Formats: sequence, C-alpha cells, structure tokens
Amino acid sequence: MTKPDRCIDVTQVSEWQEGKSRRFLDYLVAEEPLEIRVGGEPLAVTMRTPGHDRELVAGFLCTEGIIQSRDQITFLREDIDKSQSSNVVDVELTGTDCAPSNARRNFFSGSGCGICGKTSIDAIRARGIRAPNQNFRLDAELLCTLPDKLRSSQAVFGRTGGLHAAGLFSATGELIATREDVGRHNAVDKIVGWALLEGRLPLSQCLLVVSGRGGFEIIQKVLVAGIPLLASVSAPSGLAVRLAREFGLTLIGFLRGRRFLVYSGEERMVTARPRATHADQVRRHP
Repeated sequence: MTKPDRCIDVTQVSEWQEGKSRRFLDYLVAEEPLEIRVGGEPLAVTMRTPGHDRELVAGFLCTEGIIQSRDQITFLREDIDKSQSSNVVDVELTGTDCAPSNARRNFFSGSGCGICGKTSIDAIRARGIRAPNQNFRLDAELLCTLPDKLRSSQAVFGRTGGLHAAGLFSATGELIATREDVGRHNAVDKIVGWALLEGRLPLSQCLLVVSGRGGFEIIQKVLVAGIPLLASVSAPSGLAVRLAREFGLTLIGFLRGRRFLVYSGEERMVTARPRATHADQVRRHP
C-alpha cells in the first residue's frame, strides 16, 4: 500500500506579485522511477507518481501486448526497500513468450511519453487490437458535464496542479474509476490495470475522459481495453486521429464547457432532437 504523502512533495518557494514578495511552502507532485521486473529480470523503467503501482504494471503489460488476460499473471508483488519506498514491482507470467533480456531496451519510458525508445510505429501496435463496441451511444450534453466530475475527483491535482488524470465513466455519466499520474499514459495504464485485475475487460460499455491530449499511445491503450470512446480536453495528434479512424474509435478533442470536436466515430454521439413547434406541426399536418 502506497502512503498518501508519497504522491506529494513539499518545498519552499518565493512568490513575486505586484511588487511584493513572500515565502511559503508549496506542494509538488511526486515523480519517482518504477522498475518493472518479470521473473526477477528487469523489463522496463517508467517515471510515475507513486500509487496504484500494481495496477500500473498490470495495465502496462496488457496495453503493450505482453499479456491478454488476468490469468496470465501468476504473481504480482511490490518490493519494499529500507526507506519504505516501493519502486520495484516483480511479476511472474504464464502463457507468454516475453523475454525481458531482449525487450527491456525498448521499454524505457519518461513521464511525458508512453512510447519512448520504440523504433517504429509497427513496433508499438499492440497485438490483437479489435474495433470497439459499435453499439455504444453517448448523449452529447452528458459528455459536456464529465470533465467537471473528473476534476472534482482529483485529490492530488487539487493540491499540486501538476497531474494528469484519467476517468472511466459509464454511458449514464457515472464515474466508475479515476487515476492520477504525472504521466498521462500512466494514468490510463492504471485504469486499464484496475479493470484487468478486477476482471472487467473489455470495457465495451464505458468511455474514458483524460485531462491531457489524446496522443497515439493513449489511443492504443484505449483500443486494447476495448473502450469505444475517448474524450480529452486538449488536441489529439494527427497519428492518433488516423489510428482512431482505422479502428472505428470515437475520438473527442477540446472538450471544454459545452463545446467539443469529433475527430472520429461521430455515429456514437447522440444529440437530443429539438421539440417541434406549433408551426412545424401545422406544416407537417395541414
């Protein structure tokens, strides 16, 4: 279990405002390396915000195509060092040909990018990606209310202002799960890992709202999880849009207030029809 205070650092700062200065203690989001080991051998290192590390590892293994189901994880343990900081997660796998000694050089990931170290686009396409649920529908007005729900659930962001968030919602707007991390891809992996460990994949009746942009690596992770709709408050990349259109994912960008852009999968968005006026009724029924 990660201590809550490991998510936050405290430092002294000086503030200059309108010709005056003052010193006070400010909160910073914590960022530490996490080493993922398979059978005791190093596989990957990622910079992350401590917390939900087991979910992060499970999600990483799933979205990278190393495993496809919870049953392939036979052992998942956080190694605790003398300072009680959990910066290593060791996992035992079955039914996979993962070879850490061959793969680890391709898996160093910084907190700003989930695909650092990959040599080509083909290498980052997870295996077995399928088109998500074509029957999923979401009310457009409901979608506009979700970023505020996500923001209100961000406990660490409220203190630091320096975290990304991913929120999993039902089609009726219920917040099912939320995770925060300094890396936007890590926040998504924590959601996917939670769903994997809980036996809830694929998430075919859910949508994901993310606080950052909808990059290619986020699209890949969403597709692996079977999520049919991704919405972000910022812009997607061109490669992300092409991937979303290729697999039929609904991709929303610039979700702010009562406005958003649909880049792919518009058929899943439902807009309430305006009520017919008396004049319309007269025209239809002379």
